[in-house]
Amino acid sequence: MLKHIISGKAFVLGNDIDTDQIIPAAHLVYKLDDPEERKNYGAFALSGVPAAQSGLPVGGIPFIGEGTWQSEYTIVIGGKNFGCGSSREHAPVALNIAGIEAVVAESYARIFYRNSVDGGFVAPFETSEHLYREIRTGDDLTLDTQACTLENTTQRKTYALRPLGDIEAILRAGGVFNYARETGMIETK
Repeated sequence: MLKHIISGKAFVLGNDIDTDQIIPAAHLVYKLDDPEERKNYGAFALSGVPAAQSGLPVGGIPFIGEGTWQSEYTIVIGGKNFGCGSSREHAPVALNIAGIEAVVAESYARIFYRNSVDGGFVAPFETSEHLYREIRTGDDLTLDTQACTLENTTQRKTYALRPLGDIEAILRAGGVFNYARETGMIETK
């Protein structure tokens, strides 16, 4: 469910981050309904992103620490075409399990965007600025989801984000099915 304020550290990526980089196909074997196996989606989230593509120094900064399944990061910053590639719902699921609450990017692949919203996994905010060139991995951020602003408290800069529009209610409900139940579109028993 979408919070009013999302605060935490940034993990910065570049353009064209595809779903195979977000969760490599080799890791799509775990059961989501098994609490222990589910953790593997978090443990392997963003494990396919090469350091050069993420704009990180050689060797990179790990998204997930060794031996854990949750990241110290809360907000992913991307460039254009975030979530391109195959239509796997597991990509936003893996980010969610790892602890990501929002992605801020210039644009999204449509299927990743819809999977993020429909499942209520991560909030896909859009920006018209090249934030992945300004924000650094580890910067402290505060995202006001109602005012649609992203404050980099480390660098003392604030950026305007595009409003979520109609999808905001779906994200606040925790996904499309919860939204449909809350609004009476489907009956609850």
